[in-house]
Amino acid sequence: MKFGVVLFPASNCAEDAFYVLSSVLGQPTRYVWHKETHLNDLDAVVIPGGFSYGDYLRPGAIAHLSPAMQAIKEFAEQGKLVIGICNGFQILTESGLLPGALLRNKGLKFICQDQYLRVEHTNSPFTRNYTPQEVINCPIAHNEGNYYVDDDTLQEMIEYHQILFRYCSPEGSTNPAYNPNGAASNIAGVTNKRGNVLGMMPHPERTSDSVLGNTDGLRIFQSMLESIQ
Repeated sequence: MKFGVVLFPASNCAEDAFYVLSSVLGQPTRYVWHKETHLNDLDAVVIPGGFSYGDYLRPGAIAHLSPAMQAIKEFAEQGKLVIGICNGFQILTESGLLPGALLRNKGLKFICQDQYLRVEHTNSPFTRNYTPQEVINCPIAHNEGNYYVDDDTLQEMIEYHQILFRYCSPEGSTNPAYNPNGAASNIAGVTNKRGNVLGMMPHPERTSDSVLGNTDGLRIFQSMLESIQ
């Protein structure tokens, strides 16, 4: 299996993702420059966090127009796996690959903290190595992580099991008190209807190496690997 990690101007989390995929998982991995249009050699693509194009206009608004994102749309249509993390999630919603939008945090402040998440479903190529309702810990670091979606679309997403992660307490409660940014229904990560595109605000690549004392995020990438092999 070969991974690609997209590089946009001002992306700052690509190296972390590259390290996890190439050194921790030991998989062939290459960078995908934002002007690149050919992804035929890849099996999965990671759109990392950061501030693509300086977050001008709004996060992801310029990046989604890049040649690489046009190629990724075709890549996703082929059923191949795509994961967007933090700014990558914002880019995926801007591109229309995922429903909804990411708005300013409810408190209008940048949030950087460890965050508990509840795994909602495991019938996904991204979560097959977890157990249903398992609580994991992945850090968040964002200013626009407040996931918005209209009520009708939210109900449709629930029906299609598109919500993979919700913000929660250490015990798994999704009480609004444990919602760090005001996201609808405590949503931290969602997929498209087909289930091959995931966007999430937390950073699993930052909890994927045992030297950091937490490997809760590694199983996302392991799940992807096992789903393709």
